[in-house]
Amino acid sequence: MLRNSLCAAVSVATLTFLLSACGGSGTSQQASTPASAPPGGSASSPPAASTPATPVNVPTNSPSAPPTNPPSTPPVTPAAKSAKRGVAYDLADPLDFAALSSGVSWWYNWGSQPNKMVPADYVAQYGMDYYPMLWSGNYNAASIEAFLRANPGIKYLLVVNEPNLTSQSNLTPQQAAALWPGFEAIAAATGVKIVGPQITWGTMANYADPVTWMDAFIAAYQAANAGRNPQIDYLGFHWYDYGLASQLDRLKKYGKPFWITEFANWHSQNDGAQIDSLAKQEAQMTDMVATCESRSDVFRYAWFTGRWSNDVHFTSLLSTAGQLTDLGKLYLSLPYTAQ
Repeated sequence: MLRNSLCAAVSVATLTFLLSACGGSGTSQQASTPASAPPGGSASSPPAASTPATPVNVPTNSPSAPPTNPPSTPPVTPAAKSAKRGVAYDLADPLDFAALSSGVSWWYNWGSQPNKMVPADYVAQYGMDYYPMLWSGNYNAASIEAFLRANPGIKYLLVVNEPNLTSQSNLTPQQAAALWPGFEAIAAATGVKIVGPQITWGTMANYADPVTWMDAFIAAYQAANAGRNPQIDYLGFHWYDYGLASQLDRLKKYGKPFWITEFANWHSQNDGAQIDSLAKQEAQMTDMVATCESRSDVFRYAWFTGRWSNDVHFTSLLSTAGQLTDLGKLYLSLPYTAQ
């Protein structure tokens, strides 16, 4: 997962430090593929120094907190909540589901299937949907189609995680264009909508700006497919700084509704605006969620993340198993717009 700020290049030094501090192994069929981390940007055209780096959250084969037995009490119909609101995290423990379910409607884990610890009746029990991701081009199409047919409630497929980040899926526009017909074939066979690519400010030479990457990707696809546009039902975006609304406005040119599949504010430059307290992150969460809820072009959004071990930006929604942090309590309580 990666994320964060406006028209600026990512701070490679900070990015390198963050990436070196994180690691893991995949849970899905893409077991060799790392999950994503947040990149940067800022609000119109900030200097490179104002661009935060990207965290890395990799799903693991075991839950982040010790697993517990599912509650023996019958499921309770959840209260009304935002259909848009989700979390980017490898959820596994039933207690964590129970803690989040009153205010979170969906999650994903950067893999093509949920963690093996997830209760089979998660939708009925918690009122939460899971959405798979094809992180790059490393997947088995027959297996993905079989999984989607066995789970017809899954209507969306996330694809291509941060292609212009060399530490993430690391795909040039031409490479992504070559992969895209495979995603389209899965969508045609199963009826799912394609959500992607998940773009952000990156580290790829000549393609740090997500708009530059997207323009080249579309051109490469058109050139290889008789001028036809790629199927993009929703455009994914990651952001970890101030200026979320301005970033989305830059992307309106593509005419697609958005899934913000990673967001928080990890602004770390020592410029007086750094996020270094819970109160500052709470203020940013309140503002960013309000932006997502108020915009009709934002279809889904997912906070990064459930738990973060070196949480210097106060971004975790969960503490111990089944326990919300103060930030988690705020996330569940924020106002929403009925869909």
